[in-house]
Amino acid sequence: MNLFINGSEQSPSSELKWMNEPKEWSFDDKHALTVSAPAMADFFRDPAGISIKDSAPFLYTTINGDFSLETRVSVEMIRQYDSGCLMIMADKLNWAKLCFEFFDHKPSILSVVTQNSSDDCVSGEAATQHPYLRIARVGHCFAFHYSLDGEQWKLVRYFGMDAPQELKVGVVAQSPIGEGSKVKFDYLLLTPGVTGDVREVTK
Repeated sequence: MNLFINGSEQSPSSELKWMNEPKEWSFDDKHALTVSAPAMADFFRDPAGISIKDSAPFLYTTINGDFSLETRVSVEMIRQYDSGCLMIMADKLNWAKLCFEFFDHKPSILSVVTQNSSDDCVSGEAATQHPYLRIARVGHCFAFHYSLDGEQWKLVRYFGMDAPQELKVGVVAQSPIGEGSKVKFDYLLLTPGVTGDVREVTK
């Protein structure tokens, strides 16, 4: 189900809620969502304890059990780390995100898994300005994938998390060290249940 389908202008569907609602966001006539990430907006818990942020706009719903979550994203890349992400969250100490991000002057795919503190994994250059992102869950196992065309998917990360059955899942717009950035999500497809190996997601 595309969770954006019932959104209009500045009114999300009843299934969706904001954490850190931004001043500027809207749905267009094709149900795509554009979010203006505020300056310095981010989710990150530095393992060195220097910086802890949970300020980025996060539009989410909740789901129980196994699922897959998919979007197509584009980002106004102005400063390093400007990004649009899919995110799952148990609570503010336990969450993970898959991001299309401006890193080392290139559109890149990155991921962060946070279990009290955050790691930061750079997967490489994205080779497109409009990648597809997907998160899938089976039990306590999660897989991150990205795609250039929405058909052929590449595994970015496979990990375990001792997460509860109910999670918040949705999209995030970030500008961790910048003055803000616009992020567009074409849709948000949530599908309950996953069959087969979570690492081998098919269309």
